[in-house]
This record gives sequence, C-alpha cells and structure tokens, in this order.
Amino acid sequence: MEEKKYNLNEAIELIKKNVKAKFDESVEAHIKLGIDVRKGDQQVRGTVVLPYGSGKSKKVVVFTEKEDELKEIKKMGIMAGGEDLIEEIKKTGKCDFEVAIATPEIMKNLAQIARILGPKGLMPNPKTETVSTNIKKTIEELQKGKVTFKNDDSGNVHQVIGKVSWPLEKLKENFEAFLEIIKKSKPLKLKGIYIKNITLCSTMGKSVKIAYGL
Repeated sequence: MEEKKYNLNEAIELIKKNVKAKFDESVEAHIKLGIDVRKGDQQVRGTVVLPYGSGKSKKVVVFTEKEDELKEIKKMGIMAGGEDLIEEIKKTGKCDFEVAIATPEIMKNLAQIARILGPKGLMPNPKTETVSTNIKKTIEELQKGKVTFKNDDSGNVHQVIGKVSWPLEKLKENFEAFLEIIKKSKPLKLKGIYIKNITLCSTMGKSVKIAYGL
C-alpha cells in the first residue's frame, strides 16, 4: 500500500509532534530527482538563501594568496591560507571544514588537492558561488543563510531547513525557498519526471512524504 502523503503544513506539524530526542533536532528536506546522474548536463547544483537560515552554522575555509585579504578573514575567526594551507591538506589529507571558498587566482593551485576535496563535495565551484572575487561578501552571505546544494550519486538533494523548535511558518518559508530553486535548476535536456518525491524528517525522526504541489 502506498505511503500516505501530507500537505506541507500537516507534514511539519507531524514532525514537530513526534520529536522524541532531548536536543533540538534539525528538520531536513530530501528531494528525489528523476535525473541521470551519469550525465554531466543533468547535475543539479546551486545556492539558495534560506529566509531564516538553516539553524546550522558551517565551518568555512578560504583559499587566497592576497595578504591583506588573509589578515581580514582571519580577524573574522575564519581559517584561511594560500599555498601553505594547500600543502598541509595535500600532506595530511584532512579537511576540517564544511565549505571552501577560493579566489579565481588560486583555483589552478587547488588542482593539487582536487582528489581530496572533490569526493567530499568541498571543491570551490563558480556554480555554487564559492569561487569569488569578493570573499568578505561571500562569507557574509553564508552567515545570513546562504547554502549550497548538489545532487548525490542517487539523484537525491538534501537540505537542512531549520530546527523543530522553530514556528511552522519559518520552516515553511525556508522549504518553499529551497523547492523553488530546485525547480529552477531543472536540467534543460531532462526528459520525464523531474521531481519524483519529496520527504521531510527530523534528525532522529521518521520521514513524512509531501504531496507534490503542496
């Protein structure tokens, strides 16, 4: 028997009602896309500014060789470096960050650690606006709620849209902003159904299917 689908309001209320964890769980959106992940022109990736942020701060690193920029970024409490940082990652293979931003000038140098950053989804990319000529602005946008997304190897896109303790309206607006960008990111050459199904869940909770069309 097909699993019941709920409208957005019902789904969020159900998730909030069934929370059992003692911590403030995140609310996650999972969207199954009908893309062929083997084709480069059907990859879905981009950025979206969630109106209320994701409720989850991400550790950022900046790759740049501009001395004045390095000093300013480090004053903000953000890890930054140039060839020295690249060499460290190359040597240790460790990536103690969740988002990497780079200036266009240093991108050619990052080729040395592409095999380390790439599989972790950490390679800066113009499509996700993580290659920037205005690093400070990019960092500020991330802090205000800008997030990047990319389909996984199964054609799914995942995004944290807030916390279960948040009011329904905040979670709803964040989800709708995310869904709208996913719709606009539909590959031009895709044939067939684009969005196959949508589910919401809390960190430790059961998934709730959303009736597409909301």
